[in-house]
Amino acid sequence: MDELFGRKAELKQLDEYVNSGRPEFVALYGRRRVGKTFLIDEYFQRQYAFSAIGVIDGERNEQMSAFMQGLRNIGYKGGKPKSWMDAFYELSKLLEPQLISGSRCVIFIDELPCFDTPKAGFVRAFGHFWNSWASKHKEVMLVVCGSATSWMIENIIDSHGGLHNRITHEMHLQPFTLSETEHMIHSMKIGWDRLAILQMYMAVGGIPYYLSLLQRGESVAQAIDRLFFARNAPLRDEYERLFASLFRKPEPYLEILKVLSSCRQGVTREEIAKAVGTYENGHLSDYLKNLIRCDFVRYYYTRSTKIKKTDGLYQLTDFFVIFYNTFVKNATTDEHFWTNHLLSPTLNIWFGLAFERVCMAHIPQIKKALGIDRIGTEYYSWRSRESANGAQIDLLIERADRIINLCEIKYSAGQYTISKDEDIKIRNHQADFVSETNARYAVVPTMISTFGLKANNYSGGIQSQITMDDLFKE
Repeated sequence: MDELFGRKAELKQLDEYVNSGRPEFVALYGRRRVGKTFLIDEYFQRQYAFSAIGVIDGERNEQMSAFMQGLRNIGYKGGKPKSWMDAFYELSKLLEPQLISGSRCVIFIDELPCFDTPKAGFVRAFGHFWNSWASKHKEVMLVVCGSATSWMIENIIDSHGGLHNRITHEMHLQPFTLSETEHMIHSMKIGWDRLAILQMYMAVGGIPYYLSLLQRGESVAQAIDRLFFARNAPLRDEYERLFASLFRKPEPYLEILKVLSSCRQGVTREEIAKAVGTYENGHLSDYLKNLIRCDFVRYYYTRSTKIKKTDGLYQLTDFFVIFYNTFVKNATTDEHFWTNHLLSPTLNIWFGLAFERVCMAHIPQIKKALGIDRIGTEYYSWRSRESANGAQIDLLIERADRIINLCEIKYSAGQYTISKDEDIKIRNHQADFVSETNARYAVVPTMISTFGLKANNYSGGIQSQITMDDLFKE
């Protein structure tokens, strides 16, 4: 598994499941291109008692043919099964001789949602296979995954039918952190420093497939131009494929993302429901839950006098989706768009906003840098309802030791310099927050920046500092 970067927590989980001594049914889900199949293939070294992969957009006959190929690979000699019940019965007969005490019989079905074509009865037959045979044998480890996350959640993880409460473990495979991204990029012999890796992360996030498209000898700007803006750019059409693969009916999700992309701070559920109109149709909570589970959206708390957990904001967080909608969607004809606009105000603003999102994706690293990773915390945002300039703080960390870290997040290519006006702004933010929320905890001004603060007459007001290097820690 030398090529399997990061994933330490997932590897530990799989070790536990393999050695549990009981039948296991593991459902793996996550965003397209996040590396679900790669993780399972590398962990088990493709040594399966049975494996099959569904055909993307395939018809019923094609799905049965794909499954039958898996059967033939383990010795099946008969004709094509007439039904999924027959197919799984044949599978159980073929696997019976492979049940060896003390050894795992691993069954891997990839792109599981593809097999469920209309009126084929796949889910019922699959549930029957687990309930009547697989779950009776402690040697069996059934692993399923698929990019159609909504289907996986509705039909497997939160099933109300034959598979209700049948999975033993669910695994949500998330994008790489900055640390894992750095490891992968350096293993590809790409000699970027951390600022360059951060900039690339801002555009594509920690998605292993997107990172695998990088090439040695390119700068970040050249890589972004080639991936997004060049003729036949590899990621130009990825957006449509992404949502078509994740959701069988992507239109409601795209409408929600359109609403979220219009407000970087996030919007309430009520605002989303009003904007999407007919697409809401009573299923908005399910749509939002699925978007969160796919790592496109986060839900975070707000605060007035108290932390509001039921009146929070939904915010678009997927780096690729934000980058695409900001720069690629309108299809510029400039094949060197990124290189030609590096010093433009538009990109400078984007870097600042993107860095805020990177920080929000690395809260555990921020807590560790502050030395509070073992202290109970809540994090949230705050927006003034009273100050004339509408003061807003994107990140506050409220701690069980009665301290609140008020975090200012600043991106720069070098050390950040606090000016007199900036110092006044930070002090006003703190004063407005304390006044309006009646905060009784000590408030600690905290700066999160790329290279730290440059010492001057105004830097002394910042009591805690976090730099880009802290975000790269595991």
